Amino acid sequence: MSQYMVEFDLPAVMDEGFINRIPAQRLKVEELMEKGFLLSYSLSADRQKLWCIVKAESETDVMESVAEFPLIKYMTPMITELMFHNMVAARIPLFSLN
Repeated sequence: MSQYMVEFDLPAVMDEGFINRIPAQRLKVEELMEKGFLLSYSLSADRQKLWCIVKAESETDVMESVAEFPLIKYMTPMITELMFHNMVAARIPLFSLN
């Protein structure tokens, strides 16, 4: 399996169709994260760029999956295969029986 960064340019003006699809987009993102396909999902502060890190067998698999995003008709994906992607793992506090 390889990792890919997918960068999306978002529209400068988000019309009602875009806004109405946001809840469905969030559900799809959660689904793909639960499956382990989508490793991260980030939106720029100005809401003009979206990035995600994906784990997949091929670029074709990445394209097929992001094509299922409810907002895909508003976004143009640019896919780059990564050599590596380092992340800080969430630390869960140790449970104490005391």
